[in-house]
Amino acid sequence: MNEYLVNPNLYNDDVAQDTIRGGFGRGLKAAGEKNDKIVALCADLTESTQVHIFREAFPDRFIQTGIAEQNLVAVASGLALVGKIPFASSYAAFNPGRNWEQIKTTIALNEQPVKVVGGHAGIGVGPDGATHQMLEDIALMRVLPNMVVVVPGDAIEAEKATMAIAENGKPSYIRLARVKTPIISTPESPFEIGKAYILREGSDVSLMGTGVMTYQLMVAAKILAEKGISAEVVHVPTIKPLDNDTILASARKTGRVVTAEEAQAAGGFGGAVAELLSEKMPTPLIRIGIQDRYGESGEPAELFEFFGLTGVPIAKKVEDFVHSTAQYHREY
Repeated sequence: MNEYLVNPNLYNDDVAQDTIRGGFGRGLKAAGEKNDKIVALCADLTESTQVHIFREAFPDRFIQTGIAEQNLVAVASGLALVGKIPFASSYAAFNPGRNWEQIKTTIALNEQPVKVVGGHAGIGVGPDGATHQMLEDIALMRVLPNMVVVVPGDAIEAEKATMAIAENGKPSYIRLARVKTPIISTPESPFEIGKAYILREGSDVSLMGTGVMTYQLMVAAKILAEKGISAEVVHVPTIKPLDNDTILASARKTGRVVTAEEAQAAGGFGGAVAELLSEKMPTPLIRIGIQDRYGESGEPAELFEFFGLTGVPIAKKVEDFVHSTAQYHREY
């Protein structure tokens, strides 16, 4: 089991909150201080994506491309070719939503170490509505050969993840939420690309979450414990490469798996876990996420409730799953 220090105030009503995009901005500045090859580019959303923190510190290493997302990543790929480490940022609805083909051909195919930054991802953009609620990006990016896909769980982890992908020498995608979300980790908690972490041990069901959904799974696990159900919570901040060993070990232990993501359940994180389990250790699985539909306009908290992505409805769904589905332990 991985040692992971969870925020001791996680279950308090006044648990500290911060924006994941803010953690990214601080991490980018810190990475820039360590390595002068790091440059940043943005498609006219510098403050929104928090790249302005880097721009203010290193104005000569910042490029404003304007609202031209295809050009954004093509320029970034060229900079990588001559030895720079570019971070190309915009809203996830446009990056990779609008420029996926350029990401494929100029970055992933050529194995250029560009860092694609998808800000304002998921339903947390609230009133902006379905056009700006990027729910398909995890699926789009994990299917690309050579691409690393990271979805931080909180602001602290976003800072660590940003610094890690700055040094990994590979094409990478980092997905960032807009609104403040609970801090689940601590400055001492580990982060390593390709690693998943056990936040809470259990024996009846494995709850596997990525991004902001890990917090909701922790809340659900606490509710389930009061009902006599022992839920193990696995935090999976790296979707590609997936930590097969940790996921399979947890599934083997509990015999039931639930995945949760603030994205389309089809093809995303849940799809990655389903593929792994079907090939290595068939296990009963349910996938919690957006179920084959688009978003809605509303306040972020309203939307999380509407789509059943909070602790209470998740706990009810898991409780029904546990009571109706036997644990499966046989391997082949």
